[in-house]
Amino acid sequence: MHTEYSQLLAMFSTHCSANIWHYAQVLITGAILARGQRTVTAVLRVMGLGDEKHFMNYHRVLQRAVWSSLAVSRTLMLLLLQTFVPTGPILIGGDDTIERR
Repeated sequence: MHTEYSQLLAMFSTHCSANIWHYAQVLITGAILARGQRTVTAVLRVMGLGDEKHFMNYHRVLQRAVWSSLAVSRTLMLLLLQTFVPTGPILIGGDDTIERR
């Protein structure tokens, strides 16, 4: 993995336990690379893991693993602001759609 990408990805490592971090990295990277719907199957295929026998481990990250989508969203928002927003006022719109896992 590219060093800069690894450093960015590492900023999210604190949001999940060490035993699922590998699976989370695959899911995050695959979601970036996948075209169309970002399903676990599509993510695994784009990552070259379409024949993964233990694919359920990846589903468990989204279904049962303990992590806060709010905390992950905050980290992502801070990264986006640091990267793309010039100094000065900024207008942010929020989406209050109920999250589904």
